[in-house]
Amino acid sequence: MSTDPIIHASEVVKTYRSRDVVVEALNNVSFTVQSGEMVAVMGPSGCGKTTLLNCLSGLDSIDSGDVSIAGRLLRTMSDDALSEYRAKSMGFVFQAYNLLPVLTVQENVELPLILAGNSQKNSRDRATEKLNLVGLGDRIDHLPAELSGGQQQRVAIARALANDPSIVWADEPTGNLDSTNAGEIMELLTRLNKEQGQTFVLVTHSDEVGGMADRIVRMSDGVIVDDGNGNIAQSSYIEEKG
Repeated sequence: MSTDPIIHASEVVKTYRSRDVVVEALNNVSFTVQSGEMVAVMGPSGCGKTTLLNCLSGLDSIDSGDVSIAGRLLRTMSDDALSEYRAKSMGFVFQAYNLLPVLTVQENVELPLILAGNSQKNSRDRATEKLNLVGLGDRIDHLPAELSGGQQQRVAIARALANDPSIVWADEPTGNLDSTNAGEIMELLTRLNKEQGQTFVLVTHSDEVGGMADRIVRMSDGVIVDDGNGNIAQSSYIEEKG
């Protein structure tokens, strides 16, 4: 694992407004993730975990502060440039799989490759490679509905890896799975992290999932109370534990 930070967040603030109500989802959040690291972001529901993931990946804007990925400040990039950067350098895994039901397993994995401008043949070859990597080489012609939940999440992981991204973002990747399938998916993600050298940032409620990461970042009420590197916001952490 490299010691160079690939993700750097500095004093990030994000608020949501609904009529007269203002919710501060992220409050001066600062932390870094090293290249090749697997980090789990944990905390109670509504603490800002998913908002943090969305802001770090550029899926959502921030009100103030800075986020840089591999040295590139996201706020200096146009929407089109940011979308292209996400498509080529980031992969996403969600709790709900988000597979297209009318496409085969292989076609689901091919889609982001084709959208990124790859040829049909190159897309098919790379999709087959990634499906073999996640253990589904014998299911390429199946539709998502013909697969179990664990298999569908494996397809989603293969799709996230299709463009060989430097960062994979995963929001509750085991949230819809039973404990056996959840364990198998996490074993797969940790193996890919070690073998492929990609950076993984996971949002999870599960202590078992968090325990398989290199580091756990704990959040409460929009702030990081423990960054997993020994930096603890004492007052917030004590208040949460109490």
